[in-house]
Amino acid sequence: MEQYVERREGGYYIAGTRISLDSVVHLFKNGASPESILRSFPLAGSLEKIYGAITFYLANRDAVEAYLRDQEQLSQELAANQPPLPESLSEKLRRVREEALPRNR
Repeated sequence: MEQYVERREGGYYIAGTRISLDSVVHLFKNGASPESILRSFPLAGSLEKIYGAITFYLANRDAVEAYLRDQEQLSQELAANQPPLPESLSEKLRRVREEALPRNR
């Protein structure tokens, strides 16, 4: 039987890849089709693996949702402990973002 998801280093991944299950689940929960998810993560290898990952999520929803909550909390804690960007870098990033956005004129 094919294994579509593996647990390693404390996280869930598409088997044989560095693609986190988190990435696939977030897209799926936001309405992305398996085909669209594969286009976002072509290194997953096949549509079968994407469907397998979604099936794993659906079959283990409680455990995966608990894992996702833990990951979100960890992410928030890490963000809260980061020192602020230097003002010069922050200003440069703001200008780049403004230039990248399409103008509505």
